[in-house]
This record gives sequence, C-alpha cells and structure tokens, in this order.
Amino acid sequence: MDKLLKFMTLIGDLKRVKRTGWVLRQVKEPESVADHMYRMAILSFLVDPTSSGLNKDRCIKISLVHDLAECIVGDLTPQDNIPKAEKQKQEMDAMKQICSLVPEEVGRELYELWEDYEFQRSEEAKFVKDLDKFEMILQAHEYETLSDCPGHLQEFFDSTAGKFKTELVKEWVKKLTTDRTGSSAT
Repeated sequence: MDKLLKFMTLIGDLKRVKRTGWVLRQVKEPESVADHMYRMAILSFLVDPTSSGLNKDRCIKISLVHDLAECIVGDLTPQDNIPKAEKQKQEMDAMKQICSLVPEEVGRELYELWEDYEFQRSEEAKFVKDLDKFEMILQAHEYETLSDCPGHLQEFFDSTAGKFKTELVKEWVKKLTTDRTGSSAT
C-alpha cells in the first residue's frame, strides 16, 4: 500500500480505538480516541491568545496529535501495568513509524508537536494536558447523566483533583463541578 494511504488508514483506526477507561467501566457506546482528540481540538478554539498568551493554532494542533500513537499501540492506561518509560518508548516508536509515512516536513511537525506534549515543553502543551484531563471528566459527567447514575464515575474526577494548572481550565472544572453537584442533588 502507498505510504500516504497507509498513514490515512492508520489515523482512521483512531475512530475505532475505544477509550480504555470507559471500556473497563462498561460504559455503553464509549467514545473513541478520535472523538476525544476532536473535542479537545474544538475546545482549543476557546483560547484567547491575548489574555492567555497561548498560540491557539498550536493548541489545536497539539490536541489533534497528542494521542496519534494510539492508532498503533492502543489506549494504554495505568491498568495495563506498563512502566511509564516503556509506554513512552512504545509511543515514540509508533510516532516515528507514523511520521515516516508522510512527507518529511509534515512528519517533523507531527513528531515535534507530539514530543512537545509528551515532555510538556511549551505553555501550549501544558494547556492541552489540562484539556486532556478536563475532556475526560466532562465525558464522565456526560456518561453519568446519560446513564442516570450520578457519581458512578467519580474515580475519574478523583484522579484529576488538584492537578489542573491553567486558569481557563480551572474555571471550566469549577463550572462542571458546580453543574455536576447540582445535577446529582436533583
């Protein structure tokens, strides 16, 4: 198969890779990795470059690339008991493979964006890391609401408590927490 078509097919696999955390908790119709990355990219549009100092386009790109390796390695979670260094190596190898399938300049950009996120080198990468966690708890809240089981995915909220670093995302977490608390009280 042509290298470019192989690339296109690989990234298409992200539409079928279900997010492991939801699968393990037997969530009905769990989101895919592509679903997750897409919403993160759209949330990145909410960045105000003037007040935040962030490059909105870079945030969008990092959001779209941060889990790209999962089309090869899958959605690895702490439950997989894979040491962080091994997970990082698997994802790095996958990214090198993915990037070898596209024109060199494109491959360099994809890899650099992924590496920025992985090693949290820029303020944009740190913001996207917060988005990654926020999107997860927003999704958990939606699943709780859809299943009419308030609080049954509390572990996802607990795993992120106190870990948000950027002001914008902290505001969103506060609003979500208030809404969630109000929803479970009714």
